[in-house]
Amino acid sequence: MVRKSSGAGKSSKPPQPPRAAASEEKVEVAAEPFSADEVRAQQRLLNIFDSAFREVLGRDDFGAVLQEVKGALYRRDFDAAFGTEQFLEVYAARYSPPRALCYARILEQISGYLSSILNSAAACKSAEYDDDEVERGRASPTVDAGDDEEGEINSGATLKILAIGGAAAEIVAVGEHLRSAGPGVTGDLVLLDVGPWQEVVRKLRTSLTTTPVLSKYASAAAKAANAPLVSPAERLKSTFVQRDVLELDRDGLADLLGQTPLLFTLLFTLNELYTTAGVGKTTAFLRNLTTTIPISSLLLVVDSPGSYSEAAIGKEAKKYPMQWLLDHTLLQAADKLPSDGCIWEKLESHDSIWFRHPVGLKYSIELQDMHYQMHLYRACPRPSD
Repeated sequence: MVRKSSGAGKSSKPPQPPRAAASEEKVEVAAEPFSADEVRAQQRLLNIFDSAFREVLGRDDFGAVLQEVKGALYRRDFDAAFGTEQFLEVYAARYSPPRALCYARILEQISGYLSSILNSAAACKSAEYDDDEVERGRASPTVDAGDDEEGEINSGATLKILAIGGAAAEIVAVGEHLRSAGPGVTGDLVLLDVGPWQEVVRKLRTSLTTTPVLSKYASAAAKAANAPLVSPAERLKSTFVQRDVLELDRDGLADLLGQTPLLFTLLFTLNELYTTAGVGKTTAFLRNLTTTIPISSLLLVVDSPGSYSEAAIGKEAKKYPMQWLLDHTLLQAADKLPSDGCIWEKLESHDSIWFRHPVGLKYSIELQDMHYQMHLYRACPRPSD
């Protein structure tokens, strides 16, 4: 979650969305079947949560605390729902596992795009290295980024991710992506949220990078195959930043983004920004992102579908779809965008996707299916004048 404000603040009313947008039929994407390998991978992720929150899940008062968290969420009292470590651990144990499974599958589905930013980042580092060598007179001013095709990853590449409103589900999903990507890829994950998620994130990273404890009755084959999900531990670097993203100015956001291509995520976060902080502040944040994000970076937005993601604007509280507001800000003509920064290319857009868990998964609490919309954008250089 991100910082919650008590009011929407002042904002200018955006143009009326096209009439056709309201009448267009939304296409729902059916859940794809899972392979046996995918089911085993999902069970490993659930084991990560079981291991990290074994004591929390076993407490006699778990149900009572969960009801308090639910009550605070229902009242939209986010300071109460996410204000204590106990509440955060109960929330993470209850709600984060199904999201982690869903996010892991999304990362797998966009892995081709992720490999492209890995190679772009590697090329940037190569360029920086060659510049240093040129200054020392030890190399010619040329850069060879290699002949990697899309989907092939340079050895030793680092996937940088900045997850706004991210915590438990994001770090586990990234851990699974590193496992499937192979030992040549490392992860540098920055999680930013207003809540005090540091301890929850620490526990999950430990669980991701530590050899699981097996039952004494485990088979010899299970013991021989037993290993951390991410190994060595240095392959997953995670940093938690407790900040309100809307309080970051352009320079503060630029410091977090860095200078090499990365994946920037807003997973079940953007609509909350629109509805709690207002369209004006959220639009300003997106425009700052446009001016500061490195070229070739990806922006991944996942949120509730349909009417669950609408923001009320103006005295008449007219509702606007989150996706329309996002596209209105990012995909305007270049002359209406900020004077510097990128232009956005929309790579994928899905109005309604179901993520249904396969039969047979085991977890201490019943898992809930997920229904979401997903949009993926790439930051492109502006065309030359």
